[in-house]
Amino acid sequence: MDQKPPLPPFTLESAIQKVRMAEDAWNSRDPQRVSLVYTEDTQWRNRAEFPRGREEVKAFLARKWARELDYRLIKELWAYTDNRIAVRFAYEWRDDSGQWFRSYGNENWEFNADGYMQRRFASINDLPIQESERKFFWEAGRRPDDHPGLSELGL
Repeated sequence: MDQKPPLPPFTLESAIQKVRMAEDAWNSRDPQRVSLVYTEDTQWRNRAEFPRGREEVKAFLARKWARELDYRLIKELWAYTDNRIAVRFAYEWRDDSGQWFRSYGNENWEFNADGYMQRRFASINDLPIQESERKFFWEAGRRPDDHPGLSELGL
């Protein structure tokens, strides 16, 4: 198995880098790309779903992004230790009826020695918003470096 740097034990700088790399991958909305940063036997909790392993994660992500249209995500480091990182996040999306949402949450991540995420536990709340209340404006894909983060946006 290859390594996925940065590797634990994390420093402030490497934890921030790992968070941004995760944000970038999720903003690609590519289930295959995203799944490759998790261990083969990864364990998740995402709302009321409990995917186990990369194949279940890929299927979960494909369903997610088929439903959550125009998805834009921002993650921010909350805390870190040797092989764990906690993040807070918000993302905006719309459903197929055109209703916009901002979803807020926290994730707890645990990594193996090779830098793959072996456990991911997410708690998420969805807030319906008007399109005029959106704050995440960039072309699909990676958030530009000059786009404000959660703290700068007051989220």
